Amino acid sequence: MPFQIVNSIISWFLKKRKHQIELFLKYPIDVQNELLFKLLYKAKNTEIGKNYQFKNIETYEDFTKNVPIQQYESIEPLIERTRKGEQNVFWPTQIKWFAKSSGTTNAKSKFIPVSDEALEDCHFKAGKDMLCLYLDNNEEAQLFTGKGLRLGGSSAVYEDNDTYFGDLSAIIIENMPFWADFSSAPKQETALMGEWETKIQAIVEETINEDITSLVGVPSWMLVLLNKVLEETGKENILEVWPNLEVYFHGGVNFNPYREHFKKLIPKQDFKYYETYNASEGFFAIQDINNSTEMLLMLDYGIFYEFIPMDIYDGENSETISLQEVELDINYALVITTNGGLWRYLIGDTVKFTSLDPYRIKITGRTKHFINVFGEELIIENAEEALKQACLKTDAEILEYTAAPIFMDANKSGGHEWMIEFDKQPNNINYFTELLDNALKSINSDYEAKRYNNMALKMPKINIAKEGLFYDWLRLQGKLGGQHKVPRLSNSRKHIEELICLNK
Repeated sequence: MPFQIVNSIISWFLKKRKHQIELFLKYPIDVQNELLFKLLYKAKNTEIGKNYQFKNIETYEDFTKNVPIQQYESIEPLIERTRKGEQNVFWPTQIKWFAKSSGTTNAKSKFIPVSDEALEDCHFKAGKDMLCLYLDNNEEAQLFTGKGLRLGGSSAVYEDNDTYFGDLSAIIIENMPFWADFSSAPKQETALMGEWETKIQAIVEETINEDITSLVGVPSWMLVLLNKVLEETGKENILEVWPNLEVYFHGGVNFNPYREHFKKLIPKQDFKYYETYNASEGFFAIQDINNSTEMLLMLDYGIFYEFIPMDIYDGENSETISLQEVELDINYALVITTNGGLWRYLIGDTVKFTSLDPYRIKITGRTKHFINVFGEELIIENAEEALKQACLKTDAEILEYTAAPIFMDANKSGGHEWMIEFDKQPNNINYFTELLDNALKSINSDYEAKRYNNMALKMPKINIAKEGLFYDWLRLQGKLGGQHKVPRLSNSRKHIEELICLNK
């Protein structure tokens, strides 16, 4: 009975936020415009505020003229100065936390500034909203009769020059209020363990006898954990270990390749999956409807959004549009201005709007993660859909994949080379390849044109990865766990050549 009371009280408290969400649903453009000018006013006396004359900015047009679009390399010198202790450079309140992120293509680490406002008004607020939206849609939920299993990054938090850096998840865990530990598993010291494989074992041992009601984490790494749980317990499925499990909050990678694996591990008809869109730079969107593949763009987290249509994308030289100008089904690069001191920052993600009232989005890929060596403009969204179609027709299941170009050689056509780790291989890999090729042609007219008579592109080449190949590859790069992801598409052959060598 006490657990039921606690569940009711916490659920009631979280659902109170729904009224504020309804405000930005009703007045999205007003909320965003007001937010922009609050950010400008707050930072007008910072170094960057003075350089770009924030105090003279009166319209969105002024903002776009005064402040340039920036990528990490452009602002790295300012960030490095702040990491050495300088303050009031790009944000007026103290910046002492930095989320370390290597992304998926660059080996060089990025250190994204995380202000107290970004923690409180963005990341923590989003965590509560995620629960609020789920509870609002599921009155019967019993989340707080048990614990939520959180699977975060593999790095602890490190100190350097009186500033601190680590995975964003580690920073969030480090700053959580003490009472949050009571409703979460594993305990904080386990969640912050640095060595990934040791940590996984510790989490398993610590949670298999808990009453886990929810899961939070990146799908690829959550699969590793859940399989380890079954291996340790000898059970057939996860519900035999945690019978009250009711929802999995996931994000970080496209969920489609993992969906069937989770359905097998968690064979519960009414089990819920809720997608989130967050990054080291901020928390952007949350699924707000049961059984949906869209996410609600959250407009009051201290983040002002701009968008670049990908057909005119030119990096920092691009022209942006504001939220009120976006259209459905256009691929946009995302530009953000945040309460962590990022100004017109090109985050590198691409999205499409699936609804304009309210503003709902889908993630379509990365500005750098595509193959366009031959003008085929293959993006991750195309690849995911084509693989899904090929798997459905061959009863195959994929765990991980990556693809890269085969460059033209003398009079020979180019092509695409894939490395795919199957959980369940197709009976005929040649037939699977043909289906993949046909699906890509039907989805992407540029790809279809380049494939015509094998003139620019020949039939794709598929390598079947041995079991655990991608895991081993990430381990060799020191990128196990947390927010580290397999790069799906690349214009370079670097990743695939490394995988081919490791696959021998």
